[in-house]
Amino acid sequence: MGVESVERERESNEGTIPAEFIRSENEQPGITTVHGKVLEVPTIDFSDPDEEKLTVQITEASSNWGMYQIVNHDIPSEVISKLQAVGKEFFELPQEEKEAYAKPPDPGSIEGYGTKLFKEISEGDITKKGWVDNLFNKIWPPSVINYQFWPKNPPSYREANEEYAKHMHKVVEKLFRLLSLGLGLEGQELKKAAGGDNLEYLLKINYYPPCPRPDLALGVVAHTDMSTVTILVPNDVQGLQACKDGRWYDVKYIPNALVIHIGDQMEIMSNGKFKSVLHRTTVNKDKTRISWPVFLEPPADHVVGPHPQLVNAVNQPKYKTKKYGDYVYCKINKLPQ
Repeated sequence: MGVESVERERESNEGTIPAEFIRSENEQPGITTVHGKVLEVPTIDFSDPDEEKLTVQITEASSNWGMYQIVNHDIPSEVISKLQAVGKEFFELPQEEKEAYAKPPDPGSIEGYGTKLFKEISEGDITKKGWVDNLFNKIWPPSVINYQFWPKNPPSYREANEEYAKHMHKVVEKLFRLLSLGLGLEGQELKKAAGGDNLEYLLKINYYPPCPRPDLALGVVAHTDMSTVTILVPNDVQGLQACKDGRWYDVKYIPNALVIHIGDQMEIMSNGKFKSVLHRTTVNKDKTRISWPVFLEPPADHVVGPHPQLVNAVNQPKYKTKKYGDYVYCKINKLPQ
């Protein structure tokens, strides 16, 4: 018995999809998407030399939207192209080759190849699933990297991912600085509160094969990210949707932009000033969609709560302070925080 795989389901159910992939009517994208309108979340020129202006833009987008795209971010387009090429190559390998990197059964481990992350909702006797396969790798800092889960094929996988991580540092430093300044804090405060130099970069490759009934299925169901911030690059196949004013919209694709999601930990650290964005992924009938989010996460034993400088007698803490690992356990198992 191999690893569960959506690709395998697709090949064995030509033209139909099994019941476990059919979402309830209040989730089905065919019914719930606002058609004919693409959501233009804020696009921010990250190279703007006016730091004050940039701080205002990042702060407003993080408070009002929780999602935005940054352009002119200094990660070379060829570095992004190589990251995407090796990820695509891995998922196009024969199934048994991919299974060599399967997630271990240990529920405490997230790295490796597979389909499961969250405890899925059961409807009657059917456990619902997303139309996606994925691969998780920690790509920074070196102390948390486990090369056992990094594909050896294609041979340039490691080099492409290390190069991407290297270029991402500058973006992460600048983004955290601007977010801190936007809250009236010193520039290094949020990064320090999120784990400092121990902040972990968890790369996930989402692989969404063509789906015969994209009107009924979702790649990833509606969720907010557990991370502080998520930095994502997609391929050019539409799929990312954001919830705005209770309605679902496609998010405009901009080549080589980085899509920024504010995650739960950033909402907590900002004591609710920045908003964790509710988003989901749709699938395509004819084309494969792939995305590469990097979740910027505190170490599991790092304690996260509202930043002390943002809390006082008037502004009481709106969130509990707890270890990040405990937060993740509760969210994955759908337990109250």
